[in-house]
Amino acid sequence: MTDFIGYTDILLNAYKHSAKQQEIITKKAELLNEIYEYQNLVPDTVLFLGFSPWILAHPNKKCTVSCISADTAEFLKTAGKDITVIDYSDLKNYKKKFECVIAADEFFTFAKSEQDQLEQINLVCSLATDFAITTLKDYKNQDFKDKEFSAPIAVKNKSNKIFLEHHEYDHTDRHAWATSVYEITDDQLCVHGKFRRRQMFFKQLAKFSMDAGANHFLVQKNIMYKSLIKKNYEHIITIGMDSYGHQ
Repeated sequence: MTDFIGYTDILLNAYKHSAKQQEIITKKAELLNEIYEYQNLVPDTVLFLGFSPWILAHPNKKCTVSCISADTAEFLKTAGKDITVIDYSDLKNYKKKFECVIAADEFFTFAKSEQDQLEQINLVCSLATDFAITTLKDYKNQDFKDKEFSAPIAVKNKSNKIFLEHHEYDHTDRHAWATSVYEITDDQLCVHGKFRRRQMFFKQLAKFSMDAGANHFLVQKNIMYKSLIKKNYEHIITIGMDSYGHQ
């Protein structure tokens, strides 16, 4: 999970620089509320994988997080969150300890192989008693022009930060690629990555989830998730583990 930790550190950089932090949190809170209303449950126990504004938007002060750096953990504490940090390798010891697991920003694409993805999904489903939330692009219908670059974004403040993602696809495995993120501040350039990635398709995620014990799988139709470092939108997916979900 080293790649995902490093990637979500970039999201935190973008958030900290933004002049619209409250607007970001408000919008993410609205998305969460819609999902919770559909699930008919506002969870008290939530596990967040990686940094996401959803952590700051969640109504509970107390939360559990994994796949974050020490710097991110310190930021969340200074932001008023009472966090418990669990190492990713120890999560297997927390089966059915969380009502909800939130793994945003295409968590399941940060994998080196399909077997890695299968293990990630098995783990997430084993941790949640009620449902999991994740985000994913529609790779089956992805426009060719979106394969090499994500749509760049400028995060505005007294100075602008520009974020540009470049995706270098594997010549031997058409489902695999490496993402580099270019962070430009005035005349300074910082290059992050390369982060190993792998495509995940809706039907593939649904099958793996059902095999892992889920009883419903839904690609939300009316709401979308937007990353902090690109203009592309991602589909919000809920994976239900019990009767709270709509089947």
